[in-house]
Amino acid sequence: MHKLYNVGKIVNTHGIRGELKILPSTDFPEDRFAKGSELLIFPENGGAPFLVTVEQARFQKNVVIVKFKEHGNINDVEKYKGSMLKISEERLGELEEDEYYYHEIIGCTVVTEDGEELGEIKEILSPGANDVWVVKMPKGKELLLPYIDEVVLAVDVQSKKVTVRLMEGLL
Repeated sequence: MHKLYNVGKIVNTHGIRGELKILPSTDFPEDRFAKGSELLIFPENGGAPFLVTVEQARFQKNVVIVKFKEHGNINDVEKYKGSMLKISEERLGELEEDEYYYHEIIGCTVVTEDGEELGEIKEILSPGANDVWVVKMPKGKELLLPYIDEVVLAVDVQSKKVTVRLMEGLL
C-alpha cells in the first residue's frame, strides 16, 4: 500500500458548475492543485476513494476553488462535502535539492555541529521570507531555527537528523 498524504479538505460546493471549495493542508498548494494533477477523494461516509483530475483551480483567501474534469455539475459534487483529498506518495513529485516535505522534517533530532543534542523539531512556521523550525528542547523551552544556510548545515531525512550552527542570539 502506498503512503497517502492529505492535500486538503472539501469544505463546500461553489457555484453550480461542480466547483468545490477546498481548505488546503499541503506545503505546495500551487503544485497539488495544478491543472492535470490527480488527487484521491476519500468520501466522508467511508466509501471507496476514487481518482479525480484537476481541470482548473484558483486561490481565494485561505481556500482553493477547484473544478475536477470528472464533474461538471453541483449535483455531482454535493455529496463530497467534508471529504478529504489525498495524494499518493509516488505523485508527490521531485523536490528541489534543498526542499523538504513537512512530514520529513517534523520529528527530526537537532544537533549542533559539535554533536550536542538540542531537541526535536515539533512544527514549522512560515512567517515570511524563510521557514522557521520550532525545536522542543529537553527543559520544555522552544528554540526557533530560521531555515537558512548559515544555520541549517545538513538535513538527513533518512536518519531524522538535522545539524545546525547556532548563531549568536539564537539560544
